[in-house]
Parts: sequence; C-alpha cells; structure tokens
Amino acid sequence: MSRLFGSVRSRATLGATLVVAVALVAAGAAVLLSLRANLTGEAGTRAERSAQAVASELAARTPLDKLSGLDAEDTPVQIVDEDGVLLAASEDLERISGTGTPEVTPAPARSDGDDDGDDGDDRSGRSDDDDRDDDSLAPGEIAQGASYTNGTATVDGDTEDYRFAAVEVETPDRGRLTVHAGAPLAAEHSAVGTALTSMLIGFPLLLGVVAAVTWLVTGRALRPVEGIRREMAAITASEDLRRRVPEPATHDEIARLARTTNATLAALESSVERQRRFVADASHELRSPIASLRTQLEVAAAHPELLDVDGAVEDTVRLQNLAADLLLLARLDAGERPAGTRVDLAALAREAAAGRESVTVDAEAVEVYGSRGQLGRVLANLLDNAQRHARERITVSVRREGDQAVVGVADDGDGVADADRERIFERFVRLDAARSRDEGGAGLGLAIARDVAVRHGGTLTAGAAPAGGALFELRLPLAGADRGTPPA
Repeated sequence: MSRLFGSVRSRATLGATLVVAVALVAAGAAVLLSLRANLTGEAGTRAERSAQAVASELAARTPLDKLSGLDAEDTPVQIVDEDGVLLAASEDLERISGTGTPEVTPAPARSDGDDDGDDGDDRSGRSDDDDRDDDSLAPGEIAQGASYTNGTATVDGDTEDYRFAAVEVETPDRGRLTVHAGAPLAAEHSAVGTALTSMLIGFPLLLGVVAAVTWLVTGRALRPVEGIRREMAAITASEDLRRRVPEPATHDEIARLARTTNATLAALESSVERQRRFVADASHELRSPIASLRTQLEVAAAHPELLDVDGAVEDTVRLQNLAADLLLLARLDAGERPAGTRVDLAALAREAAAGRESVTVDAEAVEVYGSRGQLGRVLANLLDNAQRHARERITVSVRREGDQAVVGVADDGDGVADADRERIFERFVRLDAARSRDEGGAGLGLAIARDVAVRHGGTLTAGAAPAGGALFELRLPLAGADRGTPPA
C-alpha cells in the first residue's frame, strides 16, 4: 500500500477523489433530505385539503352517510368525536395506524335522548362560558391549521404509507369533531428511491472521472519535475557540473524550483572550479620552495662545504608560512566560525605594529567580537603588504564610525590602480609591481584578510590614501552592549 501511494501523483489523485466523494455524499444526503421533506410537505398539504373539504361538509350539517370525501379511493378518512369514538370512515378501509384510533368500523349511532343536552350544555358537555375560551369554535367553524402524523392504511387490500392531517370542526349538531384524512407517500418513496438509485450509479462514475482527470492533470503538472530529476541523475552520474536542468516556460513553483536548482549548480560549479584552481595554484607555489630546498640538500649531501644554510632556512620558513596560509584558508572555506570574544582593535593594532619601522599608530579604544588570532593575522597581512610597497611611512588608524569599527592601513607608495582594487583580493594573485619586489610571497595575504573580515561580518576594501599610496579599510560591527552576540 505504501508503494502504491508512494508518489505525489497517486496521493494527489487519492486525496482529490476522497474530497469529492465526501462532498458528493454530503450533497446527496442534503438533496435526499430536502426532496423527502418537500414531498412529505406536499402530501401533508393534499391530506389537509381533503380533511378541510370533509370538515366543510360537516359544518354544513351534511349527514355522515352523504359525505363525498368518504368514497375517495386514495384518501382514507376517519371522523371521530371528542371521546375518540369513530363516527365515520372511508369505504373499503380495512386497517389504519397513525391517526390516534385504529378503528375502521363506525360506532352505532346515538339515540336522540343521548344527543340532547341539559341546562344549556352543548353535546360536548361544555357550558356557554366554555365557548368563550380561546380554543373554542363557534358552531359551523373550522379550526385553522392542522396537525400531521405519518402512518399506514390498508384500503381494498392495498397497504401503503400515508401522511395524515387532522382538522377540527365545531358542528352545529354533533359538537367538536376531528377529521383525519391521508395522502399516499408512494410518490415520495418513489422519487427518493429514484434519486438514490441515480446517485448510487452516478457517484462512482463521477468519482472515476475525477480520479482520471486528477491523474492526468497531476501527471502533466509533474512532468517538468521528472525532467529535473532525470537531468539531476545524469549530472550526478557524469559529474559534469556544467549541465543544467530544464526550466519550464511558466511562472509557477516548478519553474522557480528549476531556476533555484540551476543557481545551486552554478554555485557548486564555481566552488568546485575555485577549489581546483586553489589546489593547482597551491601545488605550483609549494613546488618552488620544495624544489629549492631539495636542491640545496642534494648539493650539501654531495659537497658539504657548499651548504647554504641561510637559503635552506629561508626556503623552509617560506614553506612553513605557505602551509599555514593554506591551512587557514581551508578552515575558512569549511565555514569555521570566529570565537565570540571581545577584541580591542587599538591594542591589537599596536601589537601588530610593534617592531616594525616607519609605522605610526593613531587609535582609539574600539572593541569588536571575534577571534583575536584571526584579526591579528589580518592586521599583520595588511602591514606586510604596506611595507612591501611603502616608500617611507605607514599609518595605522583605528576609529569608530556609527555602529562600526574602522581600521585603516595607509602607505605612501604607488597605490593600487582602480582596475586592480578587487583583483588583488583573489587567491594567488600578485600584481607585476608586487611580483618584482616580492620575496617569497604567494599572493594569499590579502585573500586571507578579506575572508577573515567577511567571517566576522565585516568588509575589507582597497582605495587611495591621502599621501597617494594605497589605503586598506577594515570595517567590523562594534561589540556594543546593544548588539548582544557576536556575528555568526
């Protein structure tokens, strides 16, 4: 069962069919109840008209054996007095229920003496004062409205269900009488049965149509999803991140899914390509110091007197620094978060500038959240870069601007051209001027500095210094009391 409804298409079809089925059952029940109520009401109206007709004849002093309503074939009639005694009934009435009295044979007629009243009492035993009660009727008056019941009657051997109406009439000679007249409910039963049969036949057919249409519509709607799935499977199998999933020419959720998937593939391709370039560049940068160190060691093994100890140490230090830079970049690419400690940038700037020639520090106390080691690495890299390009003077400034801490490192060198102010932050990028003066630099210092700045929720940009050289500005969020937590 779980495999049968394991797809969105089958579950959507089942859900739509169940919803329509519940709606149809509810609507069908409401229609049947309404139809039955209407037909029952119509039968009650017919029965009331028949009872009113008989009551009108009784009010006009028509003898019981002359009443025209007693010979109707489809309308059983009973006439009873206040004591429930049956006075008259329809011809061929064999059995009846639901009218208050099951009698079908009239009682013997009363004598004249029994009909006469005493001392002004009428035949119902009520005094003239009682005639003035709210529910009293004048002689010859018929009560307004009727009461209704359901029952059965057997007329000339046929038993059917009937809707009975009871109408009271005050006769001049017999007192208060009640006329019970019935109307058959066969039409109601037939109509309700026909409607029920039609529903039992039509509902399954309609549900089948709904299920088929839902299956076709969902299949057509999900066809692009299947195309996306197949293409993603092919991309996974081929490991070709240049491929893209098909984008439907619509503006619905599936089209947005396809566009998002392609954007993810593009980002993944860029990341993989960046990693490939990183590995290639790192291999190239590592090869030079390793080859130089190996050559020196081989020469020393063959001719110990020719060992260049200073050169070997220099190559080893260069190799160690490069390995440390690569390790830090790997940790940053892996999403390593900086420590959430307060760091005084002014004190950190003074520590980074200590022991460096021609470096001036102008700093105010400013605190940020982050890793003291990583932020110190940023300042060290910026100062190393400035020292390679400065002529005479380097200036480090630390100040507060709004809710940001700004660290500026300026030199009086040749500066950075506008076209190169973003390129210098790429990994293993060294400008021609820097390449000619660089003593072992791998072009990773500024790339590491920007990555650390971004991980701390800040920015690092290059511009022009007032003295004409380069100005690097590091902007970080302040660690104020209103900020609460360090940046993620």
